Amino acid sequence: MPLSLLLLALASVPSSQGVAPSPVPPPGVHAVPSKEASLLTADGNLATPPSPIEEGEETEEVENESAELEELRALEGATLDPEAKPNAEMMQSLRRLGLTNPLRLRMLDALEEPTFREDDTAPPLARITDLASFDISQVKDRYDIPVDMQPRVAEYIQFFQGPGRKWFRKWMARSTRYLPVMQPILESKGLPRDTVYLAMIESGFSANAYSWAHAAGPWQFISSTGKQYGLKQDFWVDERRDPIKATHAAAAYLKDLYGELGHWYLAWAGYNTGSYRVRKMVTRYGTNDFWVLAEEPGLAKETKHYVPKLIAAALVAKNPTAFGFSEEEFQYESTLEYDEVKLTDATDLDVVARAAGVSVTDVQELNPELRRWCTPPATAAKPYVLKLPRGTTTRFAENLQKLSPAERLTFRVHTVKRGDTLSQIAQKYGTAPEAILQMNRLKSARVLKVRAELVIPVPANGRGGSGDAGGAIATKVAQARRSGMVATRPEDEIPAGTPRGPVAAGPVKTEKVDGKTRITYGVQEGDSLWLIANRFQVSVDDLKKWNNLPKRNRTLSLGTLLAVWPPDAKGAAPAKVEERGGTIVVANAVAGQAPVGPKGAKVHTLAEGETLWSVSQRYNVSVQDIMKWNHIKDHRTVPTGKLLSLSAP
Repeated sequence: MPLSLLLLALASVPSSQGVAPSPVPPPGVHAVPSKEASLLTADGNLATPPSPIEEGEETEEVENESAELEELRALEGATLDPEAKPNAEMMQSLRRLGLTNPLRLRMLDALEEPTFREDDTAPPLARITDLASFDISQVKDRYDIPVDMQPRVAEYIQFFQGPGRKWFRKWMARSTRYLPVMQPILESKGLPRDTVYLAMIESGFSANAYSWAHAAGPWQFISSTGKQYGLKQDFWVDERRDPIKATHAAAAYLKDLYGELGHWYLAWAGYNTGSYRVRKMVTRYGTNDFWVLAEEPGLAKETKHYVPKLIAAALVAKNPTAFGFSEEEFQYESTLEYDEVKLTDATDLDVVARAAGVSVTDVQELNPELRRWCTPPATAAKPYVLKLPRGTTTRFAENLQKLSPAERLTFRVHTVKRGDTLSQIAQKYGTAPEAILQMNRLKSARVLKVRAELVIPVPANGRGGSGDAGGAIATKVAQARRSGMVATRPEDEIPAGTPRGPVAAGPVKTEKVDGKTRITYGVQEGDSLWLIANRFQVSVDDLKKWNNLPKRNRTLSLGTLLAVWPPDAKGAAPAKVEERGGTIVVANAVAGQAPVGPKGAKVHTLAEGETLWSVSQRYNVSVQDIMKWNHIKDHRTVPTGKLLSLSAP
């Protein structure tokens, strides 16, 4: 009871955080809040407000007396329960008091816990050489998340010390950039500050990380969850990559998971695999103990390893020397610091960088959410907020106004249509192909995808195409070429939507090798080893042996070249596939010829694995004609063995 009283007393003290600090005025300028401007006396002091104090507005005297009362109650609890030690929840309450709050300092003195002073450095741990005998209680109180030493935790510590060491060094180097900005966000949302190590194991604190599951950013949000928690993803931006916005979203998501599942270990597991699966496991096995659930079937291996990996990362990150790392191994990055400017129009990042007097890389690193080489379209009512290096906003605003129209670009969005090529699009808008490549971060565009969207940079003055040496477009072209982007020659471009056939189709080359015939065959759509083997009257086993294919290989990649050694000289002649009594058999036929049906019409019996497309390629007719001649409505439902007419009736 006394300990809970202490926690209640701490939690009831108003927080010194959560209030946005007033902006620092320029040198020589003193900011005065508008509500107080009329209360200044002649000597510049603030006069006493004439109106009575309203509810919620407290004087300094009231605050001090309230703090003294709370201190009395808290010290009473601590005195009556000398064995009480501060836990993670208590430490969160202490942090909310603020570093300089006298009550907080007196409480820490009374509890005799100097190691928890955030203005003091915790004594370093001795080198840990035997994880099996390591007493986790030595460090538990240094964390506001639960930490346990389990076999898998020890395994991950050893992994970070050994095979994963170079990666952990990178994570640690980046941590100093993001911890100071991420932890206050987590704490303001009511989460433990050390939850930040979830971002460490998710992405190594990388804003550009992208996973096989299409998760992005430092907190690795998949698209749907990111949108659910307010992260915009569109043609212009992907806010999952913004470390500030993504941390706010992750804090909200984790808070929901904790509220649903009731324990941080389960919340972390839910972050990895989804809350439904974790909740189902809790119900099935009747326990919320993650370590018990991790021994049962039902959770993926990745999820079972997720919690111990996070604990191991937190343990090592806070005590690197104790776990065998030296400070010399880490090239720490500077803290993420920036100023913000509001843009009312889409602006080229090159223009932004020149106006601010920084490099484009500096701008991109501060704004990883940008998917193009420019900011999104914006208005005065809905400006786009761009981050710039600290201290550059004044210079940026001044220089931006000085830029002439010839140095500025405007932008159009073009949706690729069937038949489009990059050179044609560039000509239509009076710009250059290389400029389009650079704006869209494309290495090349020999083939464009139908319905893809492209940002088209257009001179603001209506002139300055690729031939204007002094224009902004020429600058973009030069930048593109310096970075290795070169437009494909118009004659080599393939119009968007052009059907792309296989790299090689059917017999490509026939040659004599040591007196034997060897055919090089390109795999077509619908081909299988069985079909190819029967076509050339060889066995599937021989095909595998000749091409070093695994015994269990069941699929072939389109365009793959296979070596075939048919018997004697007849080998070049493919086999004809017919159906007799429901059984597919192979008979000899002249290469490329279909059997002749009634009235001399060519016919083909659809063999197992064949498609209308492969038949059309074999007999040089279109799929549409085959469907029309045979009254086929859906090419996907044609049964094996169907007799197809290959000419008009």
